[in-house]
Amino acid sequence: MSLDSLQKGIGYQFKNPQLLAQALTHRSFTIVNNERLEFLGDGALNFIIAHQLYLRFQKLPEGDLSRLRATLVKESSLHEIAQTLQLGELLKLGEGELKSAGWRRPSILADALEALIGAIYLDGGHQAAEAIVLKLYTEKLNTIDPKAIDKDPKSLLQEYLQSKRIELPDYQVMNIDGEAHAQTFQVSCSIPKLKIHTVGEGTNRRAAEQHAAQLALLNLK
Repeated sequence: MSLDSLQKGIGYQFKNPQLLAQALTHRSFTIVNNERLEFLGDGALNFIIAHQLYLRFQKLPEGDLSRLRATLVKESSLHEIAQTLQLGELLKLGEGELKSAGWRRPSILADALEALIGAIYLDGGHQAAEAIVLKLYTEKLNTIDPKAIDKDPKSLLQEYLQSKRIELPDYQVMNIDGEAHAQTFQVSCSIPKLKIHTVGEGTNRRAAEQHAAQLALLNLK
């Protein structure tokens, strides 16, 4: 797998190859890495997917559109697409990440895909980024079923508590372990009125909150 093969595969040729190289450079490798491009790509991806869903599902309310978008841009979806592009073979990783097979880690591959989208946005503008995102998401967009989308644990927990007129849960970060590039978050979910207190774990705060909410839902049954 080469950078040329990647560009042929996605159907986009970079005018500034340095942007492509940076998009595939993890922060463990050097100070000039893909974090800022990931930030930009995340925003661009969310907007492009939101726009497509808005056009395709004109009768869906905002909440359902948000859940559809969350399903399409979540880490596992990004990881799956990144694998089809074989991004792991092209990543520049520091020694620690190489030893721990970081090129296979879902979070690193998902971040790299977002960085790639950010790099395309900078190199070719919004239309170029949109064209590539739509190409990468063709199958997912064509097969996604709004009726089959489950609500995430936090949403389900919130809706249950609201239906019972119970105060919404309080989420607090309890601990963050590991190096900056491979952290584990511990987040608590507290519902005093129900005497529920759970602790979830995840590779980021959002994932840990969802895990804690899922555990809280189990305590309701």
